[in-house]
Amino acid sequence: MTDTGTNIAKGLEGVLFTESKLTFINGAEGILMHLGIPIQEWAEKSTFEELSLALLDGELPTAEELARFDADLRANRAIPDQLVQIIRDMPKGIHPMQALRTAVSYLGLLDPQAEEITPEARRAISIRLIAQFSTVIAAINRAQEGQEIIAPRADLTHAGNYLYMLTGKEPTPEQARLFDIALVLHADHGMNASTFTAIATGSTLSDMYSCMTSAIGALKGPLHGGANEAVMDMLDEIGTLDKAEAYITKKLDNKEKIMGVGHRVYKNFDPRSRVLRDYAEHVATKEGKSDYYQILEAIEKIIVDRIGSKGIYPNVDFYSGTVYSDLGIKKEYFTPIFALARISGWCASVMEYARDNRLLRPDAVYTGAKDAHYVEIQDRK
Repeated sequence: MTDTGTNIAKGLEGVLFTESKLTFINGAEGILMHLGIPIQEWAEKSTFEELSLALLDGELPTAEELARFDADLRANRAIPDQLVQIIRDMPKGIHPMQALRTAVSYLGLLDPQAEEITPEARRAISIRLIAQFSTVIAAINRAQEGQEIIAPRADLTHAGNYLYMLTGKEPTPEQARLFDIALVLHADHGMNASTFTAIATGSTLSDMYSCMTSAIGALKGPLHGGANEAVMDMLDEIGTLDKAEAYITKKLDNKEKIMGVGHRVYKNFDPRSRVLRDYAEHVATKEGKSDYYQILEAIEKIIVDRIGSKGIYPNVDFYSGTVYSDLGIKKEYFTPIFALARISGWCASVMEYARDNRLLRPDAVYTGAKDAHYVEIQDRK
């Protein structure tokens, strides 16, 4: 540890440690791009499968490349029987992210290629991880509910297959597409805590499964992955639209945190929240589940009027919970769904950093004593 007078960047804010071609964020203007393409275009025109491949390879794929990648994902969806049994035997009531972390670690034990760290091996493992994350998460959900685990289907899209494995019912094209858009919006977001953690693990030349379990551990924390679940708790606490204004006004007056509002990077509207808001409104109107949406709409107006000038606006978590809820996903599984999407960004970022790898080894300013001496234990007070 150093004892220089160097300024400390708390939380590593503003510290640049690498270069990346994957994701660009301009928080002041509310811009998010992957490979130079705005997130709005990815959400409108692309799919989770295509974005995942584009992130892994760093470029837009051809139709043939995408078809091959999609076929590889479909062929790798099934998980080993040993893991299915382990998921069944997991204690009931555990945190779903604990279960996911354990399951992914066990996948590494069963993969004969797990210890290989060549670019080719990392890419092949990434494809299997992207394909199997949805199967694992759906299996954990059903096992924890005491339901039979449903095997994946190869004839459905990545998003549609997850909803099928979760509910046992084939989703409508609209439901599958809505979930697909949600995955696209969460697939990557620059050097966030979980992505940085995955890269840090990878920088030691550790295996991809260790990188992903590290990332899952980081995402599990409520300051990172749990905000959309907290938004739903807030909505349940508010209860009805007529109570929203008083609830939020009191929070603002007391300078209390409002879930789903504000962002470490964005000082304008999170562009992902704009996309999800439109879909949340559509689903709420069509499905007759407008209560949550109307409360969020009222909260957003108050937030913008009261503190928008300070650069504090709703973020992607503000609306994502209502979308997931309308798709039949329970709130305790919102963070695993985050992981289901972010697995693509995690894998892509580890692979990108590995091309010019350097062991991450930050330092800290030493603030302890310098003139101490060892005191025998019997002489200590």
